Amino acid sequence: MHNHTIEAWTHEHVFLGAKHDRHARRTWAVVALTAAMMIFEIVGGTIYGSMALVADGWHMSTHAAALGIAALAYHFARQHACDRRFSFGTGKLGDLAAFASAIILAMIALCIAIESADRLLHPVAIGFGQALPIAVVGLLVNLASVWLLHDSDHGHDDGHAHHQAHDHHEHGHSHGEHDTNFRAAYVHVLADALTSVLAIVALLGGRYYGLTWLDPVMGLVGTVVIAAWCLSLIKSAGAVLLDKVPSSGIEDEVRHRLEVEGDRVADLHLWQVGPGHQAVVISIVSDAPQAPSAYKARLAGIDGLSHVTVEVQPCLHHAAAA
Repeated sequence: MHNHTIEAWTHEHVFLGAKHDRHARRTWAVVALTAAMMIFEIVGGTIYGSMALVADGWHMSTHAAALGIAALAYHFARQHACDRRFSFGTGKLGDLAAFASAIILAMIALCIAIESADRLLHPVAIGFGQALPIAVVGLLVNLASVWLLHDSDHGHDDGHAHHQAHDHHEHGHSHGEHDTNFRAAYVHVLADALTSVLAIVALLGGRYYGLTWLDPVMGLVGTVVIAAWCLSLIKSAGAVLLDKVPSSGIEDEVRHRLEVEGDRVADLHLWQVGPGHQAVVISIVSDAPQAPSAYKARLAGIDGLSHVTVEVQPCLHHAAAA
């Protein structure tokens, strides 16, 4: 076989989300916005002697770091999308970044819980008049970040079905799978917005009704909500990293289409290789084995199935009888 003929049977393993570049640009914009707010709070707090402002500035720095991880993950995934060292591309890098971001957010929530519990037991004087405008500015910045990272179909990537038949693989694009990395960035800014809202409520209650205990209580409320978001992120990102079957519906559909005319699926592995992209490795036992391309033709049009590998084995009992 000449070298030039092999090209018809090969393809790239680029399994990035359909909105990868759009999400990358918006994440970088939020990183810049968060970093600017962080510097403003730290510098302003230092100049005016506000410890609360300095503390919130350093709190913002942890979010900026987590958002930076998300942005760098987009950059690395795009830069190395065609790198042969990554067997199935870099589509899952976003899930790794999301997992790391969720851990960072969980640590932030833990710090808020410890500080809130300490202030509940040992109340401190709060400068309501100074803190309230800062909290409002912080909320506006957070709302701008939420708007930048909001998706009308958050958790889903748009795409289009596109399949090419190959003897050993089938490659395509699909939709219906969320970008966990983008969702993680969104949860970070949403958590910041939530803490800002709770802080404003607590400051208003303290300033006008003397409810100084409301500040640490709101901190504990925020901790519970953020912890729940963290757990959800860790579970969804961890499932992808551990190659959990992403959709039992697709697995059932693959079996239904292949197990006809006496053919049986002996082994099937289905996993996600990127947002909106799933790979499957199938071992088929048949009385009348056909070429792998024949079995792949049966799977044509299954949404989300981007990479198919088929192994065909003749039925031993049938072969012995013959």
